[in-house]
Amino acid sequence: MALYFDKFPKILYDLKGNGNDTLVTDIFRRIKVRDNIKDNMALFSTYDVQDGDTPESISYKHFGTTQYFWVICLMNNVYDRFYDWPLTFSAFEEYVKEKYANPGAVHHYEKTQSSGATSGNGPDDSDHKIEVNSTDADAQSVSNYEYEQRIQDRKRQIKLLDNAYLGLFIEEFEKLART
Repeated sequence: MALYFDKFPKILYDLKGNGNDTLVTDIFRRIKVRDNIKDNMALFSTYDVQDGDTPESISYKHFGTTQYFWVICLMNNVYDRFYDWPLTFSAFEEYVKEKYANPGAVHHYEKTQSSGATSGNGPDDSDHKIEVNSTDADAQSVSNYEYEQRIQDRKRQIKLLDNAYLGLFIEEFEKLART
């Protein structure tokens, strides 16, 4: 079983500050997937996280076991599952209600940029938009709700490592964890 912290080295640490060291896992060690690996689309497929999906349930669907949930998290920069993972529909609705007195109020204004990409890759892609003042020509308002929904939509698009590369990925991870 290759769980995330299993391959991390152990260190002596004085947990209580009383001079008695205890052998613990070095949880302060951080491992980051190299950008050139994350950007290599031949290694991945994309997946739209469905309402109620968890890293564990997706790991089970994709790898046949829940034990590789951490691979999904690591590949998608999910370090805090409460803030980096998409919310369920009901949790999202509650979050927006708590955060904003008026979810329908204007969050900001935007327009399509004049250079570079001038259209999105689908109806939910707003990467071709730039934030502008309300007085700018062609400015369109974006509500608080729409703004938060866009953040959730970006979180829903995740990369899944091809099963053929899982063994190599874990081997590299183990090497990095030991150094």
